[in-house]
Amino acid sequence: MGVVNARVLGKDLPYPEILLKMQDFTRLRTEDTPDEIWLLEHEPVFTLGRNGKMEHVLNPGDIPVIPIDRGGQVTYHGPGQLIVYLLLDVKRMDMGVRELVMKIEQSVIDLLAKHDIEAVGDRGAPGVYVAGKKISALGLRVSRGKTYHGLSLNVDMDLEPFQRINPCGYEGLEVTRCVDLGMDESVMEVAGELCGELARNLGYERVCWEM
Repeated sequence: MGVVNARVLGKDLPYPEILLKMQDFTRLRTEDTPDEIWLLEHEPVFTLGRNGKMEHVLNPGDIPVIPIDRGGQVTYHGPGQLIVYLLLDVKRMDMGVRELVMKIEQSVIDLLAKHDIEAVGDRGAPGVYVAGKKISALGLRVSRGKTYHGLSLNVDMDLEPFQRINPCGYEGLEVTRCVDLGMDESVMEVAGELCGELARNLGYERVCWEM
């Protein structure tokens, strides 16, 4: 299916700024625009999806809560967490959203398996779990056959803010991170590995890196 462009955007990026860039890219892209994967880390923020309820935001403290246009409930983003935004033309890919979600989850599962970590997806609650603890959250928006938003993977982050919410709308849901499961790679090292898995599972021939 050709090439997917991967862009490394940096660390501690404000959420509203990146959201606007995703929306603009999706609005302005044409049928010939190559798909892109954006890799970054956000400054601390809670995001509340279209189906989100404020009752799941328990005690945000000094961390802002931003309502957004992806699916799903509330989650947390912060330093040490890999964010992967998927700006894809699913109409061109001839792929349904459910199939896309499963392939994204499988990419995370395959990445973790290479580090001898057994992970699974959950059809009823999208994301990836290790021993019942969530390690990766997933939420997409599809507009005119184009996706934006994507997934987060807890690499080596402070998990305390997850105690201030019901993650993804589930009371008592526990979370985990790669570093606690024996992985010592940096966020960007994990990003490189995950991009390879995404490209393979989504059918791209190669990844073109744009730093």
